[in-house]
Amino acid sequence: MNPMKGKPFGEVLVRWQKQHGRQTLPWQHTGDAYKVWLSEVMLQQTQVTTVLGYYTRFLQAYPTVSDLAAAPEQDVMQLWAGLGYYTRARNLHACAKQVVARFGGQFPRTVSELESLPGIGQSTAGAIASLAYGVQAPILDGNVKRVFCRYYGIEGYPEQTTIKKTLWGIADANVPAQQPGVYNQALMDLGATCCVPRNPACSACPLMQSCVALAKGMVGLLPTPKPKKARPELYFVSLIVEDEGGGVLLELQTEKGIWQGLWTTPLEACDSQPDFAGLTRIAIAWVEHYGLQAHCADIEQQLPGLLGQPWLVHELTHRKMHFKVLRLKVPGAWAACYSVGDKPVPKIVHKLLGQVRVLTQAAVPQQNTLDLR
Repeated sequence: MNPMKGKPFGEVLVRWQKQHGRQTLPWQHTGDAYKVWLSEVMLQQTQVTTVLGYYTRFLQAYPTVSDLAAAPEQDVMQLWAGLGYYTRARNLHACAKQVVARFGGQFPRTVSELESLPGIGQSTAGAIASLAYGVQAPILDGNVKRVFCRYYGIEGYPEQTTIKKTLWGIADANVPAQQPGVYNQALMDLGATCCVPRNPACSACPLMQSCVALAKGMVGLLPTPKPKKARPELYFVSLIVEDEGGGVLLELQTEKGIWQGLWTTPLEACDSQPDFAGLTRIAIAWVEHYGLQAHCADIEQQLPGLLGQPWLVHELTHRKMHFKVLRLKVPGAWAACYSVGDKPVPKIVHKLLGQVRVLTQAAVPQQNTLDLR
């Protein structure tokens, strides 16, 4: 597919890595599979600068995989809170438990055994095996896909089955028998520092002389973007109850979903933008469920005005969420309220709490309210 492949390709990248690659990341040069695994999981769809602080805090709390396996899940989720993609945290904890139960607290050395663990796919397994154990195993994360697509001039969305198969074939053919960990680190570093998505530093790339995309003027076109698909728009009504001690009503999300294992304010998902009757039904249910009958008047006054308030938008990669908020102050220190800092909460809770004080609360004519009692 290209004149530079196999051993020469690997030698070029290994030499470049030693001279120009990143050398100071805390998980590098350790030979510790636990540290490599932890960094690889955290780095999935997350920037290095964001990961560094979390990585350090996790190692301080759980120096070994056995420490992590023995930790309560809520403590793990609390440390992870804010990093996003929370399935990673649940898989991280489950994986640690299996490493202890099945492999005596030592990460296995083969790609197939690593892939059998929760949350470890083929690329992550290859990274652990090569970086920690020197196994000749390929990797194919987002940075590497971009490097290969440009270098080989591969058109087509990289996650398409046939394209992905081609990329894995290239990855497998090029990984050298000698210093595979250095080579794989070079691929990741090249994609992170030179062959970046926008404004790549082609003049600093060791592969520029034989890069197909550069020769054809296609660097800005590859990899082929994902076909555009409308993100689902989700609508929620949230109840924020605060007591005089600064506590907030929080509840554990136990059902499968993006917030599973986290604590949030009460949330009610709506099929579409709710009307006044829909908001009232939600409010009635909350009044009964949380024992808020003494505060019905406060809630009633907010409902019609809530319809005219702008939605608070929270955008994630794969979905766009809209929130409207009912706010309630209760006297004293209410038993159902918790300090937000004591629970693992997603970013949206902080966002809702930060915005709720600026929401406009319109006066409501008495005849438009419905009796919630």
